[in-house]
Amino acid sequence: MTQSIWCQNAIRWITMNEASQQNKLTHKKIYIDVYTDWCGWCKVMDRETFKDPYIVDFMNKNYISVKFNAESKDDIVFKNRVFSYIKTSGYHEFAGAIMRGKLSYPTSVFLDEELNLIQPLPGYLKPEDFEKVMIYFAKDKYKDTPWPKFQRSYVSPVSKRN
Repeated sequence: MTQSIWCQNAIRWITMNEASQQNKLTHKKIYIDVYTDWCGWCKVMDRETFKDPYIVDFMNKNYISVKFNAESKDDIVFKNRVFSYIKTSGYHEFAGAIMRGKLSYPTSVFLDEELNLIQPLPGYLKPEDFEKVMIYFAKDKYKDTPWPKFQRSYVSPVSKRN
């Protein structure tokens, strides 16, 4: 079974089963990084986006963060339902559910505090793009501000990225 990954200056990744339990205590939104071991862009996102100091800090403060391998064989209990690996298809049914059946890696999935799907976003996101998205959902801007308007008016608190 996959274990939580906790280290200094890194996003605190936990499993989906752990996230469901932690959500009961913290009532935070959940971010799910859906990846596969063979996905090259997933590795780039790990190396660049998820190592950005501002992103690490913001994610650890505002989200429960889950690293989910779409080809995992472990069962997941989510909202009183058991999701399993589909051997004939080669992917986990939880990935299909949260990605609305459109399997693409990496995919960033955002859930609200009630564990409802907000949005799956397929594809690699550079740090500056991921920053906008994580803030858009964390600050509930998606509820009253269309994405194009938010994107045009967004000013990053990060003056310079390495």
